[in-house]
Amino acid sequence: MLLEFIRANTALAPVPFVPEISLFQAAEPIELWEKTEESGAEQPPPFWAFAWAGGQALARHVLDHPDLVAARSVLDLATGSGLVAVAAAVAGATPVTANDIDPYSLAAASANAIANNVEVALFEGDVLDTTPDAAVILAGDVFYSREMAARVLPFLRRAAGRGCLVLVGDPGRAYLPSEGLIKRASYDVPVIESLESVPLRHTTVWQVNAR
Repeated sequence: MLLEFIRANTALAPVPFVPEISLFQAAEPIELWEKTEESGAEQPPPFWAFAWAGGQALARHVLDHPDLVAARSVLDLATGSGLVAVAAAVAGATPVTANDIDPYSLAAASANAIANNVEVALFEGDVLDTTPDAAVILAGDVFYSREMAARVLPFLRRAAGRGCLVLVGDPGRAYLPSEGLIKRASYDVPVIESLESVPLRHTTVWQVNAR
């Protein structure tokens, strides 16, 4: 049922900064959000229906540098649309797991993986108090709120401390940490102006250190 909803309310189209990959994307967020709540249950914003700047930059970086993930296990944290997970799978990562707490997100990730002819495993739930065994953790646009940042950063630093490669894509969100990051690349990423208030976001891919 969720897959049917995704396909009925979005259109499959290439991602602006990662045209090798197509996603089921929505043109307008508010109308779609209202539709997700027609069941009567409160739903989170439809982050899964858009290619956010951090995810686009991270996907671009992984596709341009497949050696980072090829033949390695990858966890895409807070996957949203599944863009980064799909990019990792296209770059040769295996296995790839897309994680989110929103079932709509995982339905979108599944639909997008199928559309791009790659295999992505799905895991619904909060993993931030766990220690996943993936060799690489990818996280796009996860520092958008104080609460999220306070939980995500310790998780990412613990993973880096055990030798995991941790990469974050971020367009300068308010709660991006100021220390313990190594700049890997930066890009000017096209975004939806109605969501971001600008047509381009300067976005950086950071490697997270243990401290």
